[in-house]
Amino acid sequence: MQSASLLSKRECGACARRAARQTARVNSVTADLVGKLRALLAPDRVLMADVDILPYSFDGTAALKQKPGAVVFPLTPEEVAACVGAAREAAVPVVTRGSGTGLSGGSVPVPGCLVVCLARMDRLIEVDEKNLTLRAQCGVITKEIDDAAAKAGLFYPPDPGSMKISTIGGNVAENSGGLRGLKYGVTRDYVMGLQVVLPDGTLATLGNKCVKDVAGYSMKDLFIGSEGTLGIITEVTLKLLPRPQARRTMLALYDSMEAAAETISAIIAAKIIPCTLEFLDRVTVECVEDYAKIGLPVDVEALVLMETDGHPAVVEEEAARIMDLARQNGAREVRAAADEAEGARLAAARRNAFSALARVMPTTILEDVTVPRSELAAMVRFIRECARRHKLRVGTFGHLGDGNLHPTFLTNERDTEEMHRVETALEEIVGETLRLGGTVTGEHGVGLAKKAFIRRQLGEASYELMRSIKRALDPQGLLNPGKIFDL
Repeated sequence: MQSASLLSKRECGACARRAARQTARVNSVTADLVGKLRALLAPDRVLMADVDILPYSFDGTAALKQKPGAVVFPLTPEEVAACVGAAREAAVPVVTRGSGTGLSGGSVPVPGCLVVCLARMDRLIEVDEKNLTLRAQCGVITKEIDDAAAKAGLFYPPDPGSMKISTIGGNVAENSGGLRGLKYGVTRDYVMGLQVVLPDGTLATLGNKCVKDVAGYSMKDLFIGSEGTLGIITEVTLKLLPRPQARRTMLALYDSMEAAAETISAIIAAKIIPCTLEFLDRVTVECVEDYAKIGLPVDVEALVLMETDGHPAVVEEEAARIMDLARQNGAREVRAAADEAEGARLAAARRNAFSALARVMPTTILEDVTVPRSELAAMVRFIRECARRHKLRVGTFGHLGDGNLHPTFLTNERDTEEMHRVETALEEIVGETLRLGGTVTGEHGVGLAKKAFIRRQLGEASYELMRSIKRALDPQGLLNPGKIFDL
């Protein structure tokens, strides 16, 4: 199985090579630099042999691949700073990675660069029940963050699809979303403080545990979602919430996507904000049922997963109202999970969507676009019509409550003619997304895959402002060069 995003494999490879050429005074890793790194870290934490660095040549966007010059595994912020300082002296680009689950090519190396892998910086430093905060090194797995919070009766809401393997530092660098984003927001909404290694090797602390702090610029927010282009996140301080006392999961089945979208509008209009409003289209439901054998009907046009949480009395009231609104707006069947175990099985239908689709064809192109909620049904219709017109198989799923769609192309990159049709269709989808006032990425980031479109979305002034910030902080252009934009 291979996955990609908006640009073709050929185009993305060219982007990475161009980024390496365009970086001022760029060199590749040399034996001299490797010697310095081994003296800093110990030899077994510096990899250079081809067989050892191969797994670090790509991320979750597996159609993209570039070989780095070396890979290092620091254990402390000071070691990260020392590695960055050594690379800067040698004018060698630095690309940071955690678990490598990104889907936009954000941690794909540029040729000959130094990859700083932070996966071993996995110490959970503190759960502070008095201040409702948690401190952790950047390499802690996202699910372990919420598990640690749960032991104290607390809750870390962001839940990206890769939460069982992705690292918290990567989540912050990409500003990751998740299924609970409608009610609880995204990663940015829970970051109170960061420790960051700057491009010159300086270690900076940004933010703190204070609920209110308006002293100066909000510098931490500059680094959230910056995809490793401005600094390397080594430690995070996160806000936690009291854990919801109850949760209710419901499933609604529809014969039209329009009816599903109308249900979502009705729920929001009723002043109800569920923690989850997810959907799968027919193609995705068929693949999920074939993969997971959950017992889903495969003759539906849309399956909507709905979840409410909070105080038990409120949950029961909201669940009853949500199910009633679903029936009023055309659901042919609505049911609630009998218990938490059944709720988890129903939620698995959505969480297994990508894995299920990825089994069908050799190449799976997972997209990520977001439109205003009011345009959701129109966008889903456009994707379906676009797939039909170009004779392509596309499964669409996503976050119905916040307009974030994941049209997923099931194809074969060895079929040159079909891949041309895929790229044409993807260009049309992006164009329609922007026409409807949407964004080319809701949660996967820009990386290599979306940078050809970011200028079109932002406009010239905003685009140049972003590049000027990069130049100011990283004048040599050595941190994750070529991602988001070229300098």
